[in-house]
This record gives sequence, C-alpha cells and structure tokens, in this order.
Amino acid sequence: MLKGKVSIVTGGSRGIGKEIAKELSKNGSNIILNYRNYSKDLDETKKEIEDNGVECMLIECDVSNFESCKLMIDKVIEKYGQIDILINNAGITKDNLIARMSKEEFEDVIDINLKGTFNVTKQVVPYMMKKRIGRIINISSVVGVVGNAGQSNYAASKAGIIGFTKSLAKELASRNILVNAIAPGFIKTDMTEVLSDKTKEMIEGNIPLKRLGEKSDIAKVVKFLVSEDSSYITGQVINVDGGMVI
Repeated sequence: MLKGKVSIVTGGSRGIGKEIAKELSKNGSNIILNYRNYSKDLDETKKEIEDNGVECMLIECDVSNFESCKLMIDKVIEKYGQIDILINNAGITKDNLIARMSKEEFEDVIDINLKGTFNVTKQVVPYMMKKRIGRIINISSVVGVVGNAGQSNYAASKAGIIGFTKSLAKELASRNILVNAIAPGFIKTDMTEVLSDKTKEMIEGNIPLKRLGEKSDIAKVVKFLVSEDSSYITGQVINVDGGMVI
C-alpha cells in the first residue's frame, strides 16, 4: 500500500509514535524516526521496522528548535529526495494547576507540542507542494477538545494543533495534501502505566467502552488516513477515545 513512500514520525522512539512507525513499515513505507534522547530501545525499534523489509533512518532532533528541524528535513531529502507522509506526534506533559504552574512549565509544553508541530511541518510542506501530494497527520488529544483540570498548558497546545490542522487543510487542499488530526483518549502507554489501579478504574468508568485504548488503535487510524481510502477526508479531528467525548 505504501511501497516506496517515505514517512517521518516525530517522537517515534516509544509509545504511540513507535506503534505508528511499525504500522506504516508493515505497509511498505520507509521510516524516519525522530528522537530527542537516544536510548538502546531505539536500535531495537529500528531493527523491528527493518524486519518488515523497509529502511529506517534514526535522526536526533529537538522539534522545538526551528534550525534543528531544518537540518533533519535536509538529511531526509538528501537521502530520499521526497517526503510523502508526516506524523507530528512528539509531545510532552508538565501537569500542574494554574495557580502553581510555572512560566517554564507552560512554555516547555507549548514549545514542543505546538511550536514543534509548526517547525517540522513548515520544513516539509514545500516538498509535498512540489510533488502535489502528501499526507500530514497531527496527534492532538481529547484534552484539546474538552480541556482537563491541571493540564491547561497541554490542553492549550493540543487545541492549538486542532486549529493548525484545520487551517492547513484549507491552505493545502488545492495541492492534494490532506491534513487531519487524531485526538486519542486514554491509551495504554508509559504515561498511563504509572497511574494507580484506583485511578485507572475511575477513568475506565467514564469511558463508554469501559477500557483504556491500545496504541494499535491509534496506529490503525493513521494507516487509514494515509491510504487512498481516505482521499476525500481533510481538516478532520478523529477522536479515538472509546466514546469518552460524545
């Protein structure tokens, strides 16, 4: 389905990003995995991806730094000459109530989650425009749709991504570049693993499907959005949350 395509997945070293990268590789796409801090797990992930018969390129890049993003994209273009799919997944949380939230906690989350999405997209779009085709998928959150106490910085960043997605979809539609967002709910990742059983039970009680989502639930929606089956879908926000936001 994606044979010969080149996909960039930011924040692809673990969690949802890693699962997305693996899913795209299973469908034939070469993968560029962006990471901020190297770990041995990255080499294992690279091997898992390459075992699917594709190439995997690891690139260190701080998405909050515009010049760092430019260097990353230059490396990709130098090797492949094209970028077909961009998954803006890199993100962090620094939760706190507004009364206690520091200026740095707010700015750090905005810089990586929102500015990072702009920084990478800005560098990629010219190459997609030249080819007159492309897919951009931004990973937002249900928190960006409905908000959450103690996460005003994270909610602001993810709501910003939604507005960015819709605006970009209108700008790029004439060049056959489709831009969509996915808003995950509570997904089983390292972040949710640290929650107590009581907290997990409370969360599950508020989800109509009564369970946390799997990383593969997000990856499979990504696979659909980068396929030709989604060629008439752009500017949308798809909630993958077990019905939490209805």
